[in-house]
Amino acid sequence: MKLGEVCLLTENVRRLADFYKKLLQVENGSEDETHQFILAEETALTIYRDGKKREKNFQNIQLAFTVEDMEAAYERVRAIGGKIVEPPAKRPWGVVNMSFLDPDGNLLFFRSFPKERS
Repeated sequence: MKLGEVCLLTENVRRLADFYKKLLQVENGSEDETHQFILAEETALTIYRDGKKREKNFQNIQLAFTVEDMEAAYERVRAIGGKIVEPPAKRPWGVVNMSFLDPDGNLLFFRSFPKERS
C-alpha cells in the first residue's frame, strides 16, 4: 500500500496553490479556484475548496518535505512570505530542519539529511 494523496482544504485555492507552487518550485498550469493538483507523482499534493468554513488550526496536520539545500529552501520560504516558526537547526540525531506556516496556518517542515563525511 502507498499513500496516494495529501489534500489541503482551504477557502482560497489560488492563494494556497500559488504559495505551494513557489515553495516547491513547480508549475501545474492551473488557475482553478476549486481544485488544483500541485504534485502528481507517486504521492499527490492537492489543494481543494469544499465550500466549508475552516478554522485555522495547524495542530491537526504537519507536512514535512525533504530538501537538498536547506539554506536555499529557507531563503525561498522567506521570499514568498512564509512565517518562520523555527529557523534551520541541526538536531542531535543529525537532521537539519526548520518549520514555518503556510498562508492558511498549516505547519510545515523542511528537513535535510546531511551526507556523512568519509
